[in-house]
Amino acid sequence: MTGTAGRSRQPDGAAPVDSSVPLRGPVPVDGAVPPGESAGSGSDGTGPDTYTRADSATRAVTPTASGAVPGTGQATGATTGTGAAPERATGPETGTEPRPQGAPGAGRKSSQGGRSTRDADVDLRENAHVDVREEAREGAHETGPGHNAPSRDEDDCAAPRTFPGPGSARTADDSADAAGDTSGPDGPFTDEEDDDGAAWGPEDDRTEETLRLLRDKRRAHRGQRRRDLAVGGYVALLFAVGYGSTLGYRFVRDLEHLAAQDGVTEALRRALPAVLLLLVCGLALLAARDALWRGPVLVSRPDLSWLLSQPVRRERVLRPVFRWTLGLLTAAGALCAVGGAVLLRLSGLAGLGEALALCAPAGVCLPPLAAALALQVERSARAADRVRALTPYALLAAALLAGQAASAAAGHRSAVLETAELWSGPWGWAALPVVHAVTGRAPGWPVAVALLAAAASAAVLHADKAAGTVPTRRLRARAATVATVTSVLWSAELRAARLAVTEALAGGTTGARRRLRVPRSRRLAVVWRDALALLRAPGRLVAAALWLGAGAGTAALAVALDGGTRLIVLAAALALGWLGVARLAETARLETDDLRRSSWSPFRLPTLLLQHVLVPVAAGVPLALAAAVPFALQGGGRALLLMPLCVPPFAAAAVLAAARGPVRTELLSLGLVTPAGDASVFVFVGWYAAPFVSAVGPLTAALGLGGALDAGAPASALVRPVVVSAGVTAALLFAVVRRAKALARPAG
Repeated sequence: MTGTAGRSRQPDGAAPVDSSVPLRGPVPVDGAVPPGESAGSGSDGTGPDTYTRADSATRAVTPTASGAVPGTGQATGATTGTGAAPERATGPETGTEPRPQGAPGAGRKSSQGGRSTRDADVDLRENAHVDVREEAREGAHETGPGHNAPSRDEDDCAAPRTFPGPGSARTADDSADAAGDTSGPDGPFTDEEDDDGAAWGPEDDRTEETLRLLRDKRRAHRGQRRRDLAVGGYVALLFAVGYGSTLGYRFVRDLEHLAAQDGVTEALRRALPAVLLLLVCGLALLAARDALWRGPVLVSRPDLSWLLSQPVRRERVLRPVFRWTLGLLTAAGALCAVGGAVLLRLSGLAGLGEALALCAPAGVCLPPLAAALALQVERSARAADRVRALTPYALLAAALLAGQAASAAAGHRSAVLETAELWSGPWGWAALPVVHAVTGRAPGWPVAVALLAAAASAAVLHADKAAGTVPTRRLRARAATVATVTSVLWSAELRAARLAVTEALAGGTTGARRRLRVPRSRRLAVVWRDALALLRAPGRLVAAALWLGAGAGTAALAVALDGGTRLIVLAAALALGWLGVARLAETARLETDDLRRSSWSPFRLPTLLLQHVLVPVAAGVPLALAAAVPFALQGGGRALLLMPLCVPPFAAAAVLAAARGPVRTELLSLGLVTPAGDASVFVFVGWYAAPFVSAVGPLTAALGLGGALDAGAPASALVRPVVVSAGVTAALLFAVVRRAKALARPAG
């Protein structure tokens, strides 16, 4: 910026842009992008890069600070302290006319009839049709040595900093690095520091005028959005009443019938502490993982591009967003508390009034704690890295809690372990009142409620104070990810949405650099590549093991049931197993995301996809065997055959789903009119879920109807599952070959 006056930095070879004249454009409305500017034209995919840098350069360099000579458009080297020559000479000697520039408003006096800049500022504030950027820029021209401007390198991952005002001392948090925690006290302004050491000062504050103008401009848009939300809520209510009432009635009747069985109520009462701890830990993990790609402070891209680049107080923009999220989460938590109390009443574990009173602390206090945790993850790179590193251990703890719940339901309960867990932190404090309502034996639960309320209050106060310090670069990354997910979901591109979220969750980290010896035969190249990819992404293997473990636990419940209920629970268990094996087939999906990636392979695409089935089968069979060991120890040795038998059809179905091809959105508009409405959506869902149904459906029928799960079944009962598994696998592999040929066939 040395030796320039009002010019933005452009790429090499590009013409300089004079940014002393404010850019014009419409006031941004939520979700709108100004005409002539693409939403993804910037270098980071979130906004126009030229505008961002030019806009920042305008604020960072002023005639007073850079030594520009009014009326000449030149900057003196003596003033800048660098001795740099003027960037461009103007005047009669060069044959060019000097560009009016320098003092605030000097270039606009003629068009304003000789009025002062202060009068022009008043007119700008009174005129509701003037762009917010120009209004804020007009006030920013009155600068001095303490002038504070956001950096032009805002995209270069510099954390936002807090400066209480001109001449004030910086706090220790102001010097935090880009990857650190920017948890400094809130000052009047929070934005990024410029290379020149300048920042917005109190005299540049345009918060009230800017927000007032935005409220006026967005009034009609807010009204339309409320009407849209009202229509959506009305439609959801119709569906809930029309379809949910019947399902809800059947669920209530089944739950009452289940609670009336001998021993069920006591088993639920024994398992309740571990179940409650599992739910709370799951809520914390969900909030932390959600903050890696979305978070409680989610600002639209127009606000990021224009509003936060103005001399406005960041906390006035970001805190309302956090408070709105906090209110929604608290309302959802209260509804969940009411639902939990109703479930306790229907299962016969507690009275409705007592259950409502003792479930309320958890429903009201846990959502604010989750929101505070998510905000800390969103604003701190170190916290985000800790979440990524600790996620496997959190999943392991959840699996142990699930095992503890199952053991307690079976009668093997450890009172000492449960007491230690319930008093170990807010996750246990929230469960203690509910445990008291069900068992009547939870001494000290009022103290736990007081501790939970104090922790929630302290977390909310700290989070509300820190909501205005979320770095702009992190807000932009989340806004870009959410915009991508939203846009592709409208076109039913679920794979693209998952890739966007996965990339955000990874945070740019690379997998472990493990190595495998390169095979001598090229026929093993695909298998070697898939195995190496799985070794370098062990999270997929862990996720597959967890899904298979959950499926095994659900299958154990199916064995204890009979009739139609057994088939439903068994189908759920097989669905969980399919999800686990499908996690091992990620390389096949990456292969078909872009067919040009298969150009390295010496095989044609059908043969290539068939070889992608081998590693999921080789890795899934040992995991299924490990999940079957508990059944074998309890006398169910046939599980050692039945569970691994399901892996090959699941792997073939996962590869077939990868070879599905582009999403056929035309199926959504077939016009199949029925008395219940358009049935096109069911056709689309059937096409999308065909690989999954083709694997799970036959196996459910073979295992549930053939008697293979019955105690004392003869060995001949295992023939049907074996034959069905082999036949389904062969049929799915044949379908993979056909789909691969269709994908490789040139269009037209």
